[in-house]
Amino acid sequence: MAIASFLMSVLFLCSLQRGDCPYVSNVSLLMVTWKKKCSTCCSLAYRRDHNETRKLKCSERMMWKYSPDSDPALRIYPVNLGDEGNYTCEVVSSAGNFLFFSSLTVIVHPTVTLTYDKSRVAVCQASAGKPAAEISWIPASNHSTAEEVHHPNGTVTRVSYLGWVNSTLPNVTCLNSILQGWQVSSVVAALISFEERETVQTDELKMKVCLYTQMPGCVRQLSTAGWHPDISSVSQLI
Repeated sequence: MAIASFLMSVLFLCSLQRGDCPYVSNVSLLMVTWKKKCSTCCSLAYRRDHNETRKLKCSERMMWKYSPDSDPALRIYPVNLGDEGNYTCEVVSSAGNFLFFSSLTVIVHPTVTLTYDKSRVAVCQASAGKPAAEISWIPASNHSTAEEVHHPNGTVTRVSYLGWVNSTLPNVTCLNSILQGWQVSSVVAALISFEERETVQTDELKMKVCLYTQMPGCVRQLSTAGWHPDISSVSQLI
């Protein structure tokens, strides 16, 4: 199963493996056909004997990775919500006929806003996410309420309200995360300073939240994005 973020790229392979080497090679391949499983969906085919490629009901976003005679992998870019589903790759070769199955799940990262009013009620909104974002507060509180709206395209908007009237703490942090199994695929943190009357969204804050929550994959996600802070100094902020 493949998981891809909205507007990013995904690649489906179509080959048998013996160790690290493809078994269905460009020498034995005679014909390959990619299909999405639905009656009106895309079909992408290649015949080696005619040196011919054919597209049926496919958008320009669906293409061969390179040339199908050298690599029959399917590339989709940019990924849309409508691309989610099951795909098959049918291979006809001198070694026999083979059928490969793939599935695609599309993640949509929500747009996050954090506001508050004069009564010190903080409003954290994660708009149009898929799956729905998990909203939590730091420090944790039992005084929050939440609501959500399901949109026709499968995305979800979640809103959390936090009353901070009786608190002496000047800051509150809203954490939005998208979970796939046990893996954190998206982390967005925003902090409101009631004293300074501003909203802050920084990499330092994100790392603070990662360390505070100890969610799997969180620190690695920030490191992959190219931010490598001094964790010992950040931990002093918690």
